[in-house]
Amino acid sequence: MAEGVQAVLAITGLPESGLDASAAFHHEHLARVEECLAQGDLAALVLALAPAGPDHDDWRRALARDLARAHKPVRVNVVAGDEGEARDAIIAFLETAPGVTGQYLVAHE
Repeated sequence: MAEGVQAVLAITGLPESGLDASAAFHHEHLARVEECLAQGDLAALVLALAPAGPDHDDWRRALARDLARAHKPVRVNVVAGDEGEARDAIIAFLETAPGVTGQYLVAHE
């Protein structure tokens, strides 16, 4: 496991449609995510996304899985949910869960 900190990147402003949101994420946000993953002291990265419909599930799962595989040993997870206690609890759990990576987790208030 990489030593260091867990970073949280909030990704906002994605379109409502799953297909459009995936395209927008890859076009507008992926470079920033890759830059963050290149930091030497990073142990884990959480991408925090707004809640979305089921048409977003597949691209978000693939994103978490593929980023985690490409950037091991840095752990990468995607958490969806409104800002608040439930999302914060998942993010806090991930910080102390060295075996959890490549997951798409949904917070429910």
